Amino acid sequence: MKRSETNKEFESELKKLREQAGLSQEALARLIGVTSKTVSNWERGISPATMTVPQIKALCQALGVTLDELPDHFGPVKTE
Repeated sequence: MKRSETNKEFESELKKLREQAGLSQEALARLIGVTSKTVSNWERGISPATMTVPQIKALCQALGVTLDELPDHFGPVKTE
């Protein structure tokens, strides 16, 4: 699988979860303590997510999912 294909899968899943929760990028960003540009970059697979444990908990709560239900990749997959 190409790196861009993986990014598109993540983009679709994160965006889908956010939209199912009825949140804009701005609202989600505010809830987890990042900028809306950061959320946009995650959804587009432009940058990897770096979050604290409290931010991950807030993300799960905001999206109404468990940790296991979050996508595995928060941005580009590193290739060697």
